[in-house]
Amino acid sequence: MSVRTRLSTVAAVALTTAVTAGAAALLAGCGPENPGGPAAAPPVTAPPVTAALSGAGTAPAPSGTAAPATTAATPAAVNGTAGNHLTVSNGTDHVLMNGTSVDFGTVVRDLAWSPDGAKAAFVDGAGNLMVADPDGSGRVLVARAPGGETWSHPTWQVSSVVPDVEVPLKNTIFFAAAKGGVSRLKGIAATAVDGTPEVLSLGAEEGPDIEPLPQTGNTWPSAAGPHGTAVYANSGTGEVYIRDDFLRQQGSPLLPGSQPALAPGGEDLVFVRSVGGHDHVFEGEVARRPAKDLTPGATTDFTEPAWSPDGRTLAVRAPDGIYTLPVDGSAAPVRISTYTGLPAYRP
Repeated sequence: MSVRTRLSTVAAVALTTAVTAGAAALLAGCGPENPGGPAAAPPVTAPPVTAALSGAGTAPAPSGTAAPATTAATPAAVNGTAGNHLTVSNGTDHVLMNGTSVDFGTVVRDLAWSPDGAKAAFVDGAGNLMVADPDGSGRVLVARAPGGETWSHPTWQVSSVVPDVEVPLKNTIFFAAAKGGVSRLKGIAATAVDGTPEVLSLGAEEGPDIEPLPQTGNTWPSAAGPHGTAVYANSGTGEVYIRDDFLRQQGSPLLPGSQPALAPGGEDLVFVRSVGGHDHVFEGEVARRPAKDLTPGATTDFTEPAWSPDGRTLAVRAPDGIYTLPVDGSAAPVRISTYTGLPAYRP
């Protein structure tokens, strides 16, 4: 069954059985809503506030407007993560969340949350794959990076058992592994302890015009939805690919772009594409309808998009901080934090 056929004919069956109690049992109970941590900002240098920040109640600028809406100038760095599920990791021991700074006790790079928000996966200072509770406690070494290999951008693949179509339960972490200038996707059980990841198989869809998928140059995986669907980018072809793992592994190119992020439901995606000398954020569907530029008036680079749990808002990184914007493109990006780092939403 092709990716496109599966999306149109099997989605209703799978959605009725998405994330059962059996799947949830693989993940630890939900962590604290307001995990503890020092109130001080993390030890990073925030960029100077040269432009005012948008405040609560400020009307958004019309779509296509480059500059964010403004209020009075803010004299200090703005965290921007209070009450919105947003988290920011920046390669220090601290993670911004819930309007404060949480000390994980180790370097946190490329933090990603499990679909229920109970666990965080990240790459530590030694380059190893780690899992921890939302307050940084309960750290587990999932896998140890071999010498000369750099791991990045972990993502969770969690899906429930679908008996009618014999789909097995999945609880896996994917990530990119680069060595000697060659990048491949690897995966390992999220419950592993000092385990050994395996290179992911990447099979192509069936069809007379389907070409073999590139096995190297793959990076930036993103998995979401009840079926275990994932997308990733390839640096050699400059395209975003789908990895469909519903009935059996198969995939195909979707569209030109990089840094893809799959929506919580697994049907929509956002990605980055260069336009007029700047990185823009686009929104599309895995069913391949034309993509929409969500930042047409950008005068800076918007990168590393992340979906909010309700699928309505995106957080993106810019050189001067973190911005948010509506997924429907109805308003321009608004800067909410003067700290820079990788944005992610905790469900």
